[in-house]
Amino acid sequence: MNTNIQSISQGLLLFWLTPTQRFALGTFKIKEIVPFTPIRPMPESAHAVLGAANIRGATLPVVDLAAAMGGKSLSDEDQRSGFIIVSDCQRKRVGFLVRKLDRIVQVQGKDIEPPPRQLGKSAYLTGVTRVDDTLVQLVDVERIFANFDIATATPPADDLAAQASALKALNILVVDDSSVARKQLGDALQALGVAFRITDDGREALEMMQADARNGRPVDLLVSDIEMPGLDGYELSFAVRDDPALAGAYLILHTSISSEISVSQAHQVGADEALTKFDVNELISAMLRAVK
Repeated sequence: MNTNIQSISQGLLLFWLTPTQRFALGTFKIKEIVPFTPIRPMPESAHAVLGAANIRGATLPVVDLAAAMGGKSLSDEDQRSGFIIVSDCQRKRVGFLVRKLDRIVQVQGKDIEPPPRQLGKSAYLTGVTRVDDTLVQLVDVERIFANFDIATATPPADDLAAQASALKALNILVVDDSSVARKQLGDALQALGVAFRITDDGREALEMMQADARNGRPVDLLVSDIEMPGLDGYELSFAVRDDPALAGAYLILHTSISSEISVSQAHQVGADEALTKFDVNELISAMLRAVK
C-alpha cells in the first residue's frame, strides 16, 4: 500500500466571539458574509436566536453564535459592529452573528485535532488547530442546528424499510466527528434493524478497515463525513481506494456541506456518492445501491 495519503487542504474562516478567543467555520459551509443588518424579533424563539433578517431578498433566522455555544451574549454594541455569516449547511440557510472577522486560512486535515477532552462533551466543537501559534476552535454547526431544531430527521419511508433487509449482510462502517450526526445515522440504521459500527475518527476508521481486511471480512460499505480532524473524508476515501485490500468498499461521503464543489472533490478521490445531510431516505437509497 502507498503510505502517502493524499492531503487536501480546507479553508477556514477565522472570527472572534470574544476579545481573546478565535473560532472557525469551514468555508464550504459559508454562503456569504454581510455586515450587521436590522433583525426582526421572532416570538417564542430560543434565547440565542436573535430573530430574522432579510438578506438579498431571503428571510433567514439569525443566531447569536456566542450565546448558542453557551457563552455570554454579544452586547448591543458588538452586535451592531459585527458580521452575519450566512451558513449553507444541512440544506438550511442560517445567519450566525459574530463579533469580528479575522481572515481565511488554508489548513491540512492532519493539522486539525479533536477537541481537548477537558472541554467535555458539552463543547460545541469538532476540532482545534493552531494559527499564528494560537489555538483556534472549529464550531460544531450540526450540534447548534440540533439544539435549535433547525435540522430535523424523518424516519425511513416504508418502501425503503422493506428493502433494508438486504443491508443486513453487509459489513457497514460509519465515521463522523459530530455527535449529532452519529446519533442521526445510528437511529436510522437501528430503526431498520441493520448492524453497523461507528467511530468519530477517520484514522481509526482506516485502521478498523485494515484489520477487517486482514481477518478476511473487509468493509463492504463506508459512510463517512467529509470535514473531520486528523484524517478527513477526502483523505480517508483516497487511502481506501489506494489499498487493494480495501478498495472494494462502496464509499458514501455524507456531509453537511451544501456545495457542488464538495461533490466534485468526493468523486475525484474515489467516492461512489456524496450526499448532503440529513435526508434518511436519500441515505438508505444510496446504501441499497451498494448492495446492487
